[in-house]
Amino acid sequence: MPSDSHPLGGRRAEAARNDGRILEAARAVFLANPSAPIADVAKAAGVGISALYRRYANKEALLRELARDGLTRYIADLSAALDEEGDAWEVYSRCMHRVVDGQSQALAQRVAGTFKPTADLTRLAGKASELANELHDRAQRAGALRSDVSAADIVLVLEMISFVDLPGPDRGKHLRHRYLELLLQSLRAPANDALSGPPASESDLTARWRGAT
Repeated sequence: MPSDSHPLGGRRAEAARNDGRILEAARAVFLANPSAPIADVAKAAGVGISALYRRYANKEALLRELARDGLTRYIADLSAALDEEGDAWEVYSRCMHRVVDGQSQALAQRVAGTFKPTADLTRLAGKASELANELHDRAQRAGALRSDVSAADIVLVLEMISFVDLPGPDRGKHLRHRYLELLLQSLRAPANDALSGPPASESDLTARWRGAT
């Protein structure tokens, strides 16, 4: 029997390829429209609907997996930044670019409230929030990040940036990083002008996850 380090063959290899295509397609479909039917995912992945249902019993199961994957990758990006030494602003900026590149945080937030979360997803969301707050607070204590923005503000503006897309090879990706750079210029301390209205709060984000309970 082949070891785990050897390539899969036959049906197992095809199933693994299908699963990868399904998840990649689901990220794109549900980031654009969380209410899209699951058939749109099968079409975008180039697989039959039966192949999709063999892996995921229903749309809710697929959404849960997307949220789990997004939160796990977001936690990894935040953890890497918190382990990194050096200039606080440079560390913070690099982390934001990684998050935008992977669209992990935006995907998790985008599908929040469209399904009933499991205990594991609730735990992951709490961990992601804890780490995001820690990185945010560290940048503010260092005097690198303006003091009148909240960690929840950052979550929401990163989500907005994730929607930027245009046809063409990597066109959307390049623009997302361009607009992130514009955002980072306005976030760097000291602030030139005060912002209007109160900042977003953690409870605003938490309320989205309760949407389908």
